[in-house]
Amino acid sequence: MKLYGIRLNSAFEGRFPAFLEDNYVSIGYPGIGDLEGAGRDEIADRLARSGGYEGPELRRIAEEVHLFASGVQDGDYILFADGDTAMLGDVGDYFYAESSDTPEDGACHRRGVTWLHRIARSELTGLVRDMLDASGIIRSFPYPVQLAQLDRWLSPQGVQPPGADRPKVDDETVAEALAVLKEALRSADPDRRERAAEAILRYAK
Repeated sequence: MKLYGIRLNSAFEGRFPAFLEDNYVSIGYPGIGDLEGAGRDEIADRLARSGGYEGPELRRIAEEVHLFASGVQDGDYILFADGDTAMLGDVGDYFYAESSDTPEDGACHRRGVTWLHRIARSELTGLVRDMLDASGIIRSFPYPVQLAQLDRWLSPQGVQPPGADRPKVDDETVAEALAVLKEALRSADPDRRERAAEAILRYAK
């Protein structure tokens, strides 16, 4: 199980309440067809043919679209950034809504979501806020999900916390993540040092 941060595509301004009501999210980018089983290169080719994308921007968008369509898995969690809050949701499978594959609508690439909680950004750990503040429409949480410290918003509702009854993160991956955090402790950025220290202390508990 993994955690992802998503922000609203600028083309969907004002549509987040509809996503909440209809229990789905969309990354946008109409005009490239059903992405079921499509690889990064194929998605990049389709985006290039649709017009307006090339070079580094094309590669960046193709990677984001591929992550949304194929990287995220049923049962993963998302945090959808919404101003000073974020909506936590349990994500379902990718599906293609052909009727929405128009420039006017655009919400054709979708994932169903069971929305769980609205969380103030101030209550999220520094590492999670870093994920939400990163550039792009979708980003993965680059550490073991336990470091996100989301259990308190999941367990009281009877929803299993991340990692419950699922294979635990292997020791090698945890060691690699902790090595990254230890390196961040020596960063010239005081905010980054503080957040790394916070994450290590939380994990130690």
